[in-house]
Amino acid sequence: MSPAIVALSIVGLVVGGTIAFALYSVRRIPMDPHQYIVAGRSLGAFFLWLLLAGEVYTAFTFLGAAGWAYSYGAAAFYILAYGTIGYIIGYFLLPGISDVGHARGLLTSGDYFADRFGSRRLGVAIGALQFFFLIPYVTLQLTGLQILLTIAGYNAYDARVGVAIGFLMMALFVFSAGLRGTAWASVVKDGLVLAGVIFAGVAIPLRFFGSYGAMFDRIQSAHPTWLTLVATPTNHSVIWFVTTVALTAIGFFAGPQNMAAILSARDGNTLRKNAIWMPVYQIVLLLVFFAGFAALLIVPGMKPGAADQSFVLVVQRYYPAWVVGFIAAAGSLAALVPASGLLLGGASNLVKNVLGDGLGIATGDRARTFATRMAVLSLAVLALGLWLIYSKTLVDLLLFYYNGITQLMPGLIFGLVWRRVPARAIAAGIAGGLLTVLTIFYEHADPTPWGVNIGLLALVVNVVIVVAITLVWPRKDAAVEVSG
Repeated sequence: MSPAIVALSIVGLVVGGTIAFALYSVRRIPMDPHQYIVAGRSLGAFFLWLLLAGEVYTAFTFLGAAGWAYSYGAAAFYILAYGTIGYIIGYFLLPGISDVGHARGLLTSGDYFADRFGSRRLGVAIGALQFFFLIPYVTLQLTGLQILLTIAGYNAYDARVGVAIGFLMMALFVFSAGLRGTAWASVVKDGLVLAGVIFAGVAIPLRFFGSYGAMFDRIQSAHPTWLTLVATPTNHSVIWFVTTVALTAIGFFAGPQNMAAILSARDGNTLRKNAIWMPVYQIVLLLVFFAGFAALLIVPGMKPGAADQSFVLVVQRYYPAWVVGFIAAAGSLAALVPASGLLLGGASNLVKNVLGDGLGIATGDRARTFATRMAVLSLAVLALGLWLIYSKTLVDLLLFYYNGITQLMPGLIFGLVWRRVPARAIAAGIAGGLLTVLTIFYEHADPTPWGVNIGLLALVVNVVIVVAITLVWPRKDAAVEVSG
């Protein structure tokens, strides 16, 4: 039996077995909108921990972090920093959002904005934006999946076919199982990813270099500046590092998939426990960096666009096919399980806020559940189409997502602490932030002017607009009732 068949068979069995396990686990749960979208608001600390980890630690964690360690050295450590800071923000912010969600029966990010700022129109706009920004994030998972299947297939097959099959299988899984099914799938995913990353970050460096110290001595000798940030204000400089960490930490929980997890928590204390324990997963990232640094020495010369596959390529070249299969299977779940949460988050915002609140379509429980399921499939097809025609590195896709989604954070925060903010201020702030991103990105010769991440510049513009409009034209009625 050829190595490709062995490796791909393991991937297929693991992915298929995970889907079957999750479907079996939720087989007796009736899927009304509250169960389907937010798991009946009943997830305790353990399942919520797995669910959030399943959505935060994705194909990017598995491949992109190693690719950046390989390509850019110390600049990759921004990935290690922003998550930890994000959890600190989450400890204080998320319980308040959860309490509001429980008290007001909220299902989506759009619901939250509509409720807190008294405008259904704002909720509709947020639902549409959430749907739009999730497409590149889903595409990121497909890019990672393609890398893994290409290597598992030893370049003998067209990986796009496998990506399409695997992704559509996952979309059909979400169609049936909802958020609780994603939580059960995360049980398998997290275990396999942890095993795969420990292998990559421990076994590979120790086999080829004997110790981490020897590996870093080799890196220091071959690439003397690799472990130091550039001081000058350019891309991947100190200024870029600080501003990118700030942007991604602030926007860490702004996505609709995260909102679904937040609203599914049993109570606010459950979220506080998660914020305390989630940083344990950052150890996984450190091991991924070690794998990327090892690959830099073992398979040198890869360009940044190809470096996402660096450590998996080492596994393919130096380990038997069954090891390649299990590593690729773990990575495939790291792409597909988060994608399931992304599909559900985007679809629920589209159906609940755009179709339901905006157009009056599918407002009953049964109709809304069915429409959300169909929207899951539609979003999957859109993301698959974008992926087939547009290719970027994993980190590029992630940063594009954060540049946009972080513009929602002023609304999430002000919705809890400053009730005089009117909907018009939030809408204008988001528009100003997005326009700033697009203007700099398309018209500026350097997409990181002065070395500053453009998403953070846009966020500053956003906040200034919100504060200015609120001070000049505050909301007269701070009640929470939703109005048109």
